[in-house]
Amino acid sequence: MKVKTMLFKKKTADDSQNIDLDKEGGGGGRQLIGKQATIVAAFALGLSIFSIYVNSFMNIQEIYRNIIFLGFIFVLGFFLHPATKKGNKEKFSYVDVALVLAGLSGVIYILINYSVIHNVRMSQPIVIDYVFAIITLIVLLEVARRSIGIFIPILSLLAIVYALFGPYFPGVFGHAGFTLERLLFRFYMTTEGIFGMTFSIATTYIILFILFGAFLNASGATKLFNDLAIAIAGQRRGGPAQVAVISSALTGSLSGSAVANVATTGTFTIPLMKGLGLKPRFAGAVEAAASTGGMIMPPIMGAAAFIMAGFLGVSYNVIIIAAIIPALLYYAGLIIAIDIEAKKQGLKGMSKDSIPQVWAVLKEGGILLVPLVIVIGTLLSGRTPIAAGFAGIAAAIIASWLTKDKENRITIMKAGKALIDGAKGTIQVAVACASVGILIAVVTMTGLGSTLAYNIIELSGGVLAIILVLVMITCIILSMGLPSTALYIVVAVTAAPALVEAGVNPVAAHFFVFWFGALSNITPPVALAAYTAAGISGSDPMKTSWTALKLCLPGFLIPFMIAYNPIMVMQTETGEVASFLDGIVVFITALLGVFALSIAVFNFFRVKLNIIERIGFFSIAFLLIKPGLLTDTIGLVIGILLLAWHIIRSKKVGAIAAQETEAS
Repeated sequence: MKVKTMLFKKKTADDSQNIDLDKEGGGGGRQLIGKQATIVAAFALGLSIFSIYVNSFMNIQEIYRNIIFLGFIFVLGFFLHPATKKGNKEKFSYVDVALVLAGLSGVIYILINYSVIHNVRMSQPIVIDYVFAIITLIVLLEVARRSIGIFIPILSLLAIVYALFGPYFPGVFGHAGFTLERLLFRFYMTTEGIFGMTFSIATTYIILFILFGAFLNASGATKLFNDLAIAIAGQRRGGPAQVAVISSALTGSLSGSAVANVATTGTFTIPLMKGLGLKPRFAGAVEAAASTGGMIMPPIMGAAAFIMAGFLGVSYNVIIIAAIIPALLYYAGLIIAIDIEAKKQGLKGMSKDSIPQVWAVLKEGGILLVPLVIVIGTLLSGRTPIAAGFAGIAAAIIASWLTKDKENRITIMKAGKALIDGAKGTIQVAVACASVGILIAVVTMTGLGSTLAYNIIELSGGVLAIILVLVMITCIILSMGLPSTALYIVVAVTAAPALVEAGVNPVAAHFFVFWFGALSNITPPVALAAYTAAGISGSDPMKTSWTALKLCLPGFLIPFMIAYNPIMVMQTETGEVASFLDGIVVFITALLGVFALSIAVFNFFRVKLNIIERIGFFSIAFLLIKPGLLTDTIGLVIGILLLAWHIIRSKKVGAIAAQETEAS
């Protein structure tokens, strides 16, 4: 999901319009000019206005809202995404128009006949119903291929094959099978297929928060985030790298796309890091790792938080509270790793003259933080995410007029641009949510989720550690190249049931699978965030990916901590909310464990570690990370002794080095 994926601006004196699409998958975005740009802008504006209206004043049934929304997505998807990377980037073709018309025919048909099918014909479809169902599904899978890549369409087709030919599958994977007619009815003519729960979330919560992000960006908040990050961390050792972590954390939760986050914040932070002296590979890796963390950063988590709440049947507050400790540990691990690397390279922070004061930054534009505070406060007060989205948009507009910089004020023109940007930013996530409705329907009909869970448990012999490793591998593979909402849905319906079946707390299980899905962005060989960062930094993509993986190594252990100790996500073993004190204790011990692990991984603290120290810090890390009073106590005692020993040894090493320098 992207907050700012396209620019709509005046191109020439003749008022022609220009659209620049930044996207992740498929054939590459179009840059439209003239009348075609105006047509697309009109549909984008129409989608945003429709979404605002139906989620506020208009009383419309969910199915009809979803159907109309999909019609808009078909238009925008085909007009803005060419069929191939070599396709025409300046204008859409007659083929695109034909596909749009085909998609709209399916949308209009079900819009008119949905009530007839269910109320008049008593859910007894006729041939023409199936014809339009096939047309709609083909068009949906094609727009998915163009906008988010080939993986989701292939996965959807495999799901259909599995549903049709169940009797031919071996062993426990076999089932009675379903007719094509029954599948088409489920996919197209009910609220349990492409118009199901996940798409409903896209048409309500997600679109409103994408619009909120677009308005927040229009108010100048992105610049505020960068300035604030520089003011807070600029003077620190490896300051620009710390800035990258802070700014990516602030923006990433809203965008939900690690790739989009790298593309926006990375163009600013990577040159800063390189200017400080960090190697291009390390600079790119820092930005990729920091941007990936935005997907698991509350309060939005790239809209996956809303879908997770729906899957688990819990309130949204439970999800964002659960995400706090893991997200803080992830970013703490990154900051520690960066500090150690900067210390190892003998780097300093940015010059004091180039760093603004925190108070000066807040005085200049701190009012732009108010919309975020209002959104979080509205959510925590128990109001719906829809109410929070509207409150955030209104607050962003008001705040923009209260800043000292007149350029930040959201005028009617800037509001229109934000509405257009927001609609376009919804394309990928909406297409993903509709497409995976096919997968969810098949999993529900065939019981595939339970089958996979059973087989993973059988293969592991019921040993939780092995189950976790197998699920981790499954999640990373299934999530490669997918945006946050799509990857979460895929792993939630395929991998999460195995953990729940193995006795893992449901909230912890869903965080486990989503976390590793997110980390696929920096996991070779398909590490899209790392590859994007490498393109900006001018480094080797694969080396950048491996460096990012090294930086995130503590992050790979956090999900295991969550699975073994659900207090990490503020859940007790019985599924109740854990106490605040328990959460604090777990956070402190886990943070010390992450600190020890970072020292061991980067093989440095004050000086380079010897083999005994490195083994010791690895041992301390696992003792502190593993829940339990005994292991925590042993880890703390050994850690204090080992740190003292290392500090004494480092002083001796420093004295010897000084003597050798004097002698030379």
